[in-house]
Amino acid sequence: MIEQSFPHIHIDAHTKTRPQYVMAGPCSAETETQVLQTAKELAAIGIDYFRAGIWKPRTSPGSFEGVGVEGLSWLAKAKTLYGIKVATEVATAKHVEEALTAGIDLLWIGARTTVNPFAVQEIADALQGVNVPVMVKNPINPDLALWIGAMKRLMNVGITDMIACHRGFHVYEKTRFRNAPLWEIPLEFKRKFPDIPLICDPSHICGNREMLTEVAQKAMDFGYEGVIIETHPTPDAAWSDAAQQITPTVFAQLLAELTVRKTFSDDIFTNSRLLQIRDEIDTIDERLIELLAARMQTVRRANTLKEEKGLSYFRPDRWAELQTHCSEVADKLGMNQNFVVKLFDMIHLECIGLEKEGNI
Repeated sequence: MIEQSFPHIHIDAHTKTRPQYVMAGPCSAETETQVLQTAKELAAIGIDYFRAGIWKPRTSPGSFEGVGVEGLSWLAKAKTLYGIKVATEVATAKHVEEALTAGIDLLWIGARTTVNPFAVQEIADALQGVNVPVMVKNPINPDLALWIGAMKRLMNVGITDMIACHRGFHVYEKTRFRNAPLWEIPLEFKRKFPDIPLICDPSHICGNREMLTEVAQKAMDFGYEGVIIETHPTPDAAWSDAAQQITPTVFAQLLAELTVRKTFSDDIFTNSRLLQIRDEIDTIDERLIELLAARMQTVRRANTLKEEKGLSYFRPDRWAELQTHCSEVADKLGMNQNFVVKLFDMIHLECIGLEKEGNI
């Protein structure tokens, strides 16, 4: 279908496949014309869900906070005209009731709501006995337990069709992202809940359209099952989050460029080689642990001597010397210096605690 709407785009089925979940649409439903125009173009591309915000939780009360219930009829019309499923965000039990009455196919809980267990429970209670897919975005703050807790509240009322959405986290440090991805958090979520699909929202992670492909591809490299990307006929004129939205044409190009990774190889030789490499990694890991154990024993000897001579266990100059040495060795070996320094900082902190057998 992409070739019909955008002849210049070609997808090689042998080298690229589309993600399992493809969601797109404007940040906010603004007018009926805007919704239907975007939906028509995205339906021609081929998406799983057309997304649009009806109620918008904004930081400032003077910002555009969504068109409200009226926008639900626009989504319903897009669904009827173009044969696509539609999705919107809900933050209260009333939102749930109105969205379900309008025939919305998928509801999502936004990052600002996920942080509030009371709000999530209210939504969960409103969904009890309802068979509808629910997507839960990670909370704004980097708290895996809150994310998992929101999922469990939905599970407890019988919701089984759920999607986890990684949209980045607010951090105080200035980064090139609007919301720092902190990939380790969603990957830990996936480790704990491998059967819940995990998709990426690069629009909110990036905060700009220039980095969308980079972040979306990284999600695919990590085995994510889908993407949700904000699209708008005229992004620069959007009523909310204009900088991070793209046109349907650009979205089609982005989708065509994504390389989706397979979890397992169909090639017996590749699988055999991977097993061999994993065995090598396991052996190296065991050696690393043995070396760490030997290092700890050596530190104990040093601490015993310090105890006898009344010396301090901690010396800032020694720590600084260790950091400099580790950084220089890492550089010579072509390793990430920051990673190596952080690793040895953790080791050093653990060693400081050894003077009382693990108690700092």
